[in-house]
Amino acid sequence: MKLGIVGLPNVGKSTLFNSLTKAGAESANYPFCTIDPNVGIVAVPDERLKQLGDMYHSKKVTPAVIEFVDIAGLVKGASKGEGLGNQFLANIREVDAIVHVVRCFEDTNVVHVDGSVDPARDIETINLELIFSDVEILERRIAKVAKQARMDKTLAKELELLEAVKAHLENGNLAKTFEVPEDEDAEEWFKSYNLLTAKPVIYAANVAEEDLADDGANNAHVAAVRTRAKEENSEVFVICAQIEQEIAELDDDEKSMFLEDLGLKESGLEKLIKASYSLLGLISYLTAGEDETRAWTIKKGTKAPQAAGKIHSDFERGFIRAEVVNYQDLLDCGSLSAAKEKGIVGLEGKEYVVKDGDVILFRFNV
Repeated sequence: MKLGIVGLPNVGKSTLFNSLTKAGAESANYPFCTIDPNVGIVAVPDERLKQLGDMYHSKKVTPAVIEFVDIAGLVKGASKGEGLGNQFLANIREVDAIVHVVRCFEDTNVVHVDGSVDPARDIETINLELIFSDVEILERRIAKVAKQARMDKTLAKELELLEAVKAHLENGNLAKTFEVPEDEDAEEWFKSYNLLTAKPVIYAANVAEEDLADDGANNAHVAAVRTRAKEENSEVFVICAQIEQEIAELDDDEKSMFLEDLGLKESGLEKLIKASYSLLGLISYLTAGEDETRAWTIKKGTKAPQAAGKIHSDFERGFIRAEVVNYQDLLDCGSLSAAKEKGIVGLEGKEYVVKDGDVILFRFNV
């Protein structure tokens, strides 16, 4: 999974990125300190893996990972070259979802690029820049298609779609609200444009430390973000980027104590991962053994052969069956053979829909 982080300058984007990835991207109290896109790989925390790894005495435990891409802060007029322009948006076109960091804290020591904290306005500013960037992509495609559309019926049909999407965006709408015609070609074309405003969004409401314990319930700025997210069917999580940076420096035991002192059950990273999995409809299944215990991320509703294909295409091609047991049942039994004796290991075929927390052994023949 790949997530792109966007936001205005000085909203805590790079601080959040640093704390999530411990990658040390420069963060400073002035715009545009992130010049090149920062990319960081983060392991998905999963207690199930550790428990299974201990049970099997696995030589290696491999978690699922998320790739974060952090770009320079965008300002109003970026599409027209203001600030550093929108030259960095190309770096997040390939992401699965966008994490939009919104400033929800007051601090006279940290300059706001527009002079005041106003989440609704800030979200609108970023969305407009993303829309302008998408329009640019469509215009390039229109210029290419228009030349040949007179002689080609298929291209003429695509041109019609391109112009309809462009008009939708130019009216200030996001691409995700465009109703794509129920037509295989149209759906494929729309997908291929890779529009930023068609991507799912997770809002990270960045608050001061005192707003963390009640999850921003008494913060009017957070309420504004939640209202906006509800309108868009987006996810929201409340975070204090500064605190996350402190948490990132601690080991697991210290982290638990620190979170407890703050009245928190989980870190911002864990909140973000939950929101991402929920928004993108993802789950994890597990494979376990002496050599390696590993988590594999798949879409909800994936059937056994396609889940096997995540490991290797040969597994999908030569799929015979899957031996499946719930991870908790396996831990309770203490071994796979004990679970088999109890009759709780299922032998599943090609139509089996994999569930979150399934521990699977695939049988295949190529």
